[in-house]
Amino acid sequence: MWFVFALLSAVFAALTSILAKVGIEGVNSNLATAIRTVVVVLMAWGMVFLTNTQGGIPGIGKKSWLFLILSGLATGASWLCYYKALQIGDASKVVPVDKLSVVITLVLAFLFLHEKFTVKSMIGCILIGAGTFLMVL
Repeated sequence: MWFVFALLSAVFAALTSILAKVGIEGVNSNLATAIRTVVVVLMAWGMVFLTNTQGGIPGIGKKSWLFLILSGLATGASWLCYYKALQIGDASKVVPVDKLSVVITLVLAFLFLHEKFTVKSMIGCILIGAGTFLMVL
């Protein structure tokens, strides 16, 4: 089931890029990011209330709060940079560079989460990096 959600995530991320490229024309990228963020916040809290999971808030530990906040800050920084790059660059070039996050995530997961970094992972990283390089030329 995780694969279905991951695939849907990829489809929605692709739509995000195309819709954003059209939507930010003539709009400051920071303002566009803020508008998008409000929509995401409303949608996320809507899902919390729709699934009746708001009762879990008091059970969230300090460590989880810290890392969720740090993750939110990283997401915000990523979105601000992404929208600026998308505003001044071609979507067909910005998106592949953004997807280098896959390679960076694999390396960070190996270093900090002690996940396996296999030969298959290494080959995948090399291919993603090479593909990104070819698409940006």
